Amino acid sequence: MVHETSFRQKQSTIFFAFLVTTFIVGIAGALQSPTLSRFLTFEVNVDSRLVGLFFSINALASIVGSFLLAKYSDQKGDRRYIVIFCCLMGIANSVIFAFSRHYLVLITLGVLFAALSSAAMPQIFALAREYAVKTGRNVVAFNSLIRAQLSLAWVFGPPISFGLAVKFGFTVMYLTAMSMFIVAMLFVAIFLPSVAKNPTSQFNSATELQAANQPIWKNRNVLCLLLSTVFMWTANMMYIIDMPIYVDVVLHLSDSLPGMLMGLAAGIEIPVMIIAGYLVPYLGKRNLFFIAIICGLIFYIGIIFCTDKSALLALQLFNALFIGIVANIGIIYFQDLLPTQMGVASTLFNNGVVFSIIIAGMLQGFVSEAYGHEVIYWIALVMVAISLLFCALVKDANSKAAERRVIS
Repeated sequence: MVHETSFRQKQSTIFFAFLVTTFIVGIAGALQSPTLSRFLTFEVNVDSRLVGLFFSINALASIVGSFLLAKYSDQKGDRRYIVIFCCLMGIANSVIFAFSRHYLVLITLGVLFAALSSAAMPQIFALAREYAVKTGRNVVAFNSLIRAQLSLAWVFGPPISFGLAVKFGFTVMYLTAMSMFIVAMLFVAIFLPSVAKNPTSQFNSATELQAANQPIWKNRNVLCLLLSTVFMWTANMMYIIDMPIYVDVVLHLSDSLPGMLMGLAAGIEIPVMIIAGYLVPYLGKRNLFFIAIICGLIFYIGIIFCTDKSALLALQLFNALFIGIVANIGIIYFQDLLPTQMGVASTLFNNGVVFSIIIAGMLQGFVSEAYGHEVIYWIALVMVAISLLFCALVKDANSKAAERRVIS
């Protein structure tokens, strides 16, 4: 009895460590990203073209770096050590940004370290999935609680980032981010487990195992889900980029309204993620994706036709349902489609979001300049509709078995 109680206590400690690690790594990212353009413009003194170039190269490097680490981790790497390595890269990146104001140093060494540190979050989610399966936990509910910590970090992170940068300077802000990576690294080293990989045990035949191991570009389900993810997140990022300008220039509403809209949506997203995690065994990931995307369609139709403050605030419920569900279930969906490649699966979802940011930035700038801000939301609506079509093409033959496996 004592041994069993001790083991349960250890599980509780590990679960708490996953929550804290995700939150702290999320805070580190949320400290750096929101003020990056301001840092490059006012501290490094470069023009908008070089700022845009930096963002593009940084995003592309993150996609490549995180994918290469994911491939390595799925083949032979210990995810716990890889997360520690990513935190070390985050520390190096923070130090460079804290003390260097040379554009070439930042866009070379800074981007390199940032690209390698960007794999931390996908690797944490992959490790969490493997640990949940090994210990018999409800995989989706476990992931939902951890994913909620990332959203919570982005509620607190940006205000802290701007506050530190404005009041104390960017050196203090980046050193604060460095301290977050140090704390996260200690939690990973001390509390998180090393989980032995045994992904083949769930397959009943060599045919099933061969199908699971087929290259990504030959896996129709994965490609359709990836395209669905890219289209829905591009629509979301176009909204995030354009909405503050649209509310001011086109709707002539309060300057504080964009912050209220984003804050309200972020606040609703957290309980949506947790509830969605518990609904997966009953509704299924595919059905929840359909519900989320339909909420996205309703949201963008509302944005197009609603112009007053109350309606925009009410629409955030549909926005939160859209983003909250896909942000949580998306990683699990990819992992179920790639059960022998947890790191690659988590990274594909993350890289789909990063690639969407690149597309959204280019589209928003060109379209709003040439055709006006209203057209942005028509394009976003079409993208969400296309996302729905690609989601409908995803057929998981093992979905029922997968849903049964996630119930603890």
